Amino acid sequence: MSQFLLSLFSGIFIGGAAGFLGSLMLPKRMSLVAGPLGHLALPGIALALIYGFDISLGAFPLVILGIILIWLFERRTKLPTEALTAVVFATGVAIAFFFLPIEQAEAALVGDISSIQLNDAIFSVILCIIIFFVVEKIYSKMSLINISEDLAKSQKINVGKYNLVYLLLIALIVALGVKVVGGLLTAAIVAIPAVTSRNLAKNLAQYKFLALSFGILSSALGIFLSQLTSLPAGPLIIVSSAFLFLISIILKK
Repeated sequence: MSQFLLSLFSGIFIGGAAGFLGSLMLPKRMSLVAGPLGHLALPGIALALIYGFDISLGAFPLVILGIILIWLFERRTKLPTEALTAVVFATGVAIAFFFLPIEQAEAALVGDISSIQLNDAIFSVILCIIIFFVVEKIYSKMSLINISEDLAKSQKINVGKYNLVYLLLIALIVALGVKVVGGLLTAAIVAIPAVTSRNLAKNLAQYKFLALSFGILSSALGIFLSQLTSLPAGPLIIVSSAFLFLISIILKK
């Protein structure tokens, strides 16, 4: 029971932070970027599984490296972020398959929140709280940048700096997300709560709050169902989130 509560508590914080950040990523059309970055984390996850340390700690340096490369390539080439992400993540996935232990591939691909330890849970919760406050701090400026970078520059906003902070936040949530849903499904915990919220929200405040709430609710439902059925929590979280999305379509006016 204590392990279940630890998993539930960690999953709720990670799901909520992912949904909240996803509400900022959706208008920028970057919700799916979290998926390739999750794949990019696979080499780090593989190293973590081989040497027995937390998979988020293994994923984070690789995702940060990928984010910095994408940011530098974008400034250098002016190519779309999603195109550069595809280049970087494909390279990461190819490298991962050189040394990813096949017997431990499931934890890397679909996550394993049920085995999280106390220290890892505390670390994850602290990071989620930091993510939430930083996202709230930059939300208005990033929203203006999403509308028009030229307009943001006219308001003396350092677009390059805020874009880098924004990408680092995505890297953090991806590194935490692989613990919950693995490297394959990270885009879903970011994107689905945001689009569910978009269906129901009537203003920006509701949109942010509902995205956070649906992220929390889908994570809690998935972990509860995993406890009842002994199925992996990661896919159940995504299925729960998709179910909430379908309900939002029915309720949408």
